[in-house]
Amino acid sequence: MHRRLAIFTSKVLVNANPIPITTATSTTLLYTQSNPLNPRTNGFAFFRLLSFTPGHRRVQDPDDPSNLMKEDGVSVCSQMWIENFREPDRTASNLTTYLRRFELWVLAYQKVCADDMGAYMPRSAIQRSALEDLLALRNAVLDNRFKWGARLDFLIKSPKDKTDYRSLSKRKIKAILTTTQPAAFQDKIVQEVLFMIMEPIYEARFSQKSFAFRPGRNAHTVLRVIRRTFAGYLWYIKGDLSTILDGMKVGLVIGALMRDVRDKKVIDLIKEALTTPVITSRLEEPKKKTKRKYQKKRVLAEDEPKPDPYWLDTFFGFAPEEAEKLPSWGHCGILSPLLANICLDELDQWMEGKLKEFYRPSKSDVIWNSPEGEAEQGNTSWPEFVPTSGPDKTRKMDFVRYGGHILIGVRGPRADAATLRKQLIEFIDQKYTLKIDNESLPIEHITKGIMFLDHVLCRRVVYPTLRYTATGGKIISEKGVGTLLSVTASLKQCIKQFRKLNFLKGDRDPDPQPCFRMFHATQAHTNAQMNKFLSTMVEWYRYADNRKKIVNFCSYIIRGSLAKLYAAKYKLRSRAKVYKIGSRNLSRPLKEKKGSSPDYHNLLRMGLAESIDGLQYTRMSHVPETDYTPFPSNWIPDHEKALLEYISLDDPKTLEDQRFSIRKQGLVSTQDYISMLVWNYKRNAIVMDQLSLIKSGGNNTEKEQHLLLGPDQDTYDQKSKEEEEHEEGFDIAEI
Repeated sequence: MHRRLAIFTSKVLVNANPIPITTATSTTLLYTQSNPLNPRTNGFAFFRLLSFTPGHRRVQDPDDPSNLMKEDGVSVCSQMWIENFREPDRTASNLTTYLRRFELWVLAYQKVCADDMGAYMPRSAIQRSALEDLLALRNAVLDNRFKWGARLDFLIKSPKDKTDYRSLSKRKIKAILTTTQPAAFQDKIVQEVLFMIMEPIYEARFSQKSFAFRPGRNAHTVLRVIRRTFAGYLWYIKGDLSTILDGMKVGLVIGALMRDVRDKKVIDLIKEALTTPVITSRLEEPKKKTKRKYQKKRVLAEDEPKPDPYWLDTFFGFAPEEAEKLPSWGHCGILSPLLANICLDELDQWMEGKLKEFYRPSKSDVIWNSPEGEAEQGNTSWPEFVPTSGPDKTRKMDFVRYGGHILIGVRGPRADAATLRKQLIEFIDQKYTLKIDNESLPIEHITKGIMFLDHVLCRRVVYPTLRYTATGGKIISEKGVGTLLSVTASLKQCIKQFRKLNFLKGDRDPDPQPCFRMFHATQAHTNAQMNKFLSTMVEWYRYADNRKKIVNFCSYIIRGSLAKLYAAKYKLRSRAKVYKIGSRNLSRPLKEKKGSSPDYHNLLRMGLAESIDGLQYTRMSHVPETDYTPFPSNWIPDHEKALLEYISLDDPKTLEDQRFSIRKQGLVSTQDYISMLVWNYKRNAIVMDQLSLIKSGGNNTEKEQHLLLGPDQDTYDQKSKEEEEHEEGFDIAEI
């Protein structure tokens, strides 16, 4: 009977139409094969397989676009980042494969919806009609049927766009076709997909000297790098190449792309986005003269995102000159900053080559005397301290680039800086066809103060006491001369920004002006808005040496502006009276309740009044200290560090090197030790009685080790050859 059952099972397994195996069935079969002695699966798993019928299986709709999503979009992006950082110099030639991945299109749809509607849309909330439109958009891109800058014919629309374009009047259609319109929803999705594909390719190739429009890098990173590596430089070249961000020739952009990307479909898609004209003309409409006594408040729609709050809008007005310009090329949208960095990366690579050529070490220099120039700079207890330069000192150069602005520091004579400037002008003219003169690249000495990102770089001369041991063991103390690089916030620039935002007037004696935009807001809301603004300013000047002074000045301007506002609002005539009633930080209510109602403190205790937070940083002692956290020399962002660690751990060679190092030192890894204990326990097949072990106490320690680590060699004289070969792998662990 058993033989007939075996023959029957073999006929079933070799049948031309096999039984469909689901995940649960395949798991059962694997569990059966790996556990032949398991009583639960010794005979019953096969009958479970025979009793399974396809009728219990859920039938999937072949037309459902969700069936194309095999993975999560984030995991696909992570895989692209890992592959590109594992082989950063590999030419990307098959990007159409990622362009076909429907998971990336769904992820791009979620991102654009979050930007457009102000709320994140999970995958389960996406309707099937939206997925079908998204699939049609993907197919149009793959079949070269997609057109940038569509105004009326859309393959997919925003969930909040309820306009029926087929029923519009001729006047509205003409206005749509002839006036400046925001980027279409479908254009943003295509831009997002291309950005997710292109960003990991170039982030693995970009220079470590560029910091704008890149993840994990910002203006604070530039200031910390300058403080760390620019100490001791005397001459500075500051260049403004922001005209490149206004636009470049399509041939130059495509040529820069094709150095690393050789996918025709992606290149053609970006080329069409650059060459398709953008309609920027506006239709002149006659203005209607209306007389209104008050401005009517506009009510936001249910799905319309809220505008930026007043404090954030005010802080955006403090953007430094280097961060004001954001590139926007054709219909590229969010791809424009990435394309600008791709084009300017050739300048970064050229400058890095010049750094190696210019470096001339001196043996008498105690800071930079290594041939490669990679030695740790400065004193470890005082990293910014650098001895003054001289004819016998090392000549060195460094640079950073933030967007279209570059800053080059030169340690050496001014003639070297002038030679470098001449070569830089020739390179920019040859590579970018941009004509610049010496005035666009001025050479300034550190004593004059170098303005960069609204911070002034200057030099402070210090005279520390140098102690060293001379011949014969005699300790000598001498006064040395050195320099410290000071990074201070520009008070003049801060006053200029406040004047631009109508917060004050005057230069020498700045006088705060009332902030009438908050006239109709309550005192609690106004103070809360300004506290957020002051907190943001404290964070912006985090690495400035004069952080306390500059933040206290900002608090003085804001406090004076609000005091004048409250004096006009509550008819208190002067700021002095406002401070007398509302205290120094304006935390007390300026409008008291009349009649028999209780005072403010009782109303606040009962929850009937809104609490008023006083203004922050009204005294200099309340402002936090400057952040002088040491900055590593070879700093990389956290996400790149995690990627490199993952790639290193994923490499089998790393694990083999670790095991070899452990064995060489005569140690045993934790995993090997635990696996050895488990193997000996299974081999001996001994079930330990926990109660007996507790009762016996410390006398059975040797017995426990004997049972876990295995018995002596004398008790196992009749071992088989297989067991002896297997035990050789654990000899080191037993030692």
